[in-house]
Amino acid sequence: MAKLPLGDWVDDGVAYLTEHGRPVFDAIKTVVGGLVDALESVLTGPPLLVIVAIVALLGWWLRGPVFAVLSVVGLLLIDNLGEWNAAMQTLALVLVASFGALLVGVPLGVWAARRPRVAAVVQPVLDFMQTMPAFVYLIPAVFFFGIDQVPGVIATMIFALPPGVRLTRLGISQVDKEMVEAAEAFGTPPRQTLLRVQLPLALGTIMTGVNQVIMLSLSMVVISGMVGAGGLGSEVFGAITQLNVGKGFEAGLSVVILAITLDRLTGALGGRLSPVARRSAAAVSHSGWNAVLHFRPRPAFALGGALVLALVSTGFALTGGKTEGKQVTIGYVPWDEGIAISFLWKRALEDKGYAVTMKQVDAGPLYSGLASGDVDVFLDSWLPGTHADYYGRYKDKLEKIGVWYDNGSMQLAVLKDDPANSTADIAGNPGRYQGRIVGIEPSAGEMKIVKEKVMPAYGLTGKFKLLQSSTPAMLAELTRAANAKQPIVVTLWKPHWAYTKFPIKPLADPQKAFGDAEKLTMLGRPGFTKDFPELTGWLKKFTMTDEQLFPLEDLVVNKYKGREAQGVAEWVEANPDFLKKITG
Repeated sequence: MAKLPLGDWVDDGVAYLTEHGRPVFDAIKTVVGGLVDALESVLTGPPLLVIVAIVALLGWWLRGPVFAVLSVVGLLLIDNLGEWNAAMQTLALVLVASFGALLVGVPLGVWAARRPRVAAVVQPVLDFMQTMPAFVYLIPAVFFFGIDQVPGVIATMIFALPPGVRLTRLGISQVDKEMVEAAEAFGTPPRQTLLRVQLPLALGTIMTGVNQVIMLSLSMVVISGMVGAGGLGSEVFGAITQLNVGKGFEAGLSVVILAITLDRLTGALGGRLSPVARRSAAAVSHSGWNAVLHFRPRPAFALGGALVLALVSTGFALTGGKTEGKQVTIGYVPWDEGIAISFLWKRALEDKGYAVTMKQVDAGPLYSGLASGDVDVFLDSWLPGTHADYYGRYKDKLEKIGVWYDNGSMQLAVLKDDPANSTADIAGNPGRYQGRIVGIEPSAGEMKIVKEKVMPAYGLTGKFKLLQSSTPAMLAELTRAANAKQPIVVTLWKPHWAYTKFPIKPLADPQKAFGDAEKLTMLGRPGFTKDFPELTGWLKKFTMTDEQLFPLEDLVVNKYKGREAQGVAEWVEANPDFLKKITG
């Protein structure tokens, strides 16, 4: 039976929409991006204590003094971990995505509850949306909106929509039919029946839906860090790709604190708004310490105080936070040499008065973002082989700036005392290496070359399994094997500090299956050289030798893992003339 070309149909549909729907997508991107930027400014502009005080007041009103104190402690812990700005960026993304999902989900849930035929159509669509892997939503979102916050918000809205629809429909459907019939018997119009009877009685269930939408939004926003959405998602993604356990735990703990705070606040808000829950709470009396622990300020005081503080926060956002200097966005793939030189250039440009934004994304979204102008420059494009597919797809929209390293290469590597010296040597004894080649990110061009060219050329297909992982995971496996002196085959490349750090050697490639030497090339977005003539001139003078690059990589990626600026600072101190010769 012939394979159904479903994937081709989807590709064609996405390509058609991308080409013909650009004005609509650009308009959505402008609106959504503007909302996120504005809210982010409000949350990050004022002093920390202003936001903490707002959350404390709301927590005191909704849940009592104990929660207010705990929420303050949690938020101060986020700041202590150095994750405050990232947490506020994540909160801005969550609030915009949740608002969009509820704006669609609640009316659709009401409509489905009141129209069985609508429910019959909506139900299977919601089933499909909830079972589709969350990562899949990011793929078309990147094509339609590029990289940055907007594709993350749109994908999050779609992912979080189903519970808002389902629980709204459930709440409306569970309202006592006799009460609805009584309202209709007194001549109440359908709209008034909905507003005065059904919605108030269903509010508790609807607020549960609101809570679930916010929780799903928070989980998806973290995943959206893969496409440059920023916030804690980028922190977690960066920690995963660099195998930085400590940084990952700190960012993950910040996510947990934010999630618990939002969950408790929205859950309590449902109880405050629901007439049934209010009556139940009013019937319970407290005395002594219980009365103190359950004391709630009047809504006018709590909401009034929160409103005043929110206005103060907005004032800070309007009067401060303006970025000085020309802004430039550097995109990078989490490969060691790419991380090292990207942060080196961040230091160089900030010293010259530029405002630099760093975006870590995977190779595919990065090339897409570069072509659409969401990223200004990418400093570590491996051409003509490794990134051939991505470059071939977008080359008409990219500007080549120059080559900073012209002797790059890909290879398989083994331990230095291994008897194999050529890739052909390992074919006869796959059992020695457990029948596996430890690879890196599946999006890396080297993985495709190994699978489609190297393994067939040397008869490795069927004898070896190419394991997909990540660069840090491969290096972790290499570390374990080197310490235990166990044979291993890994995908590697030059330049890479691993050749000076581990007792390993590259396997010869007599059949040239990996191709010729790679040139590490700098690429700019459309119009880059025109918009950044000074920077273009500096980049054209930029080159590095192994003796300069390997120590920089070791400092940035190993010694100061997660604190790249410190690694760069130490290297610059040891090489004070390097940047001066380039930037004057």
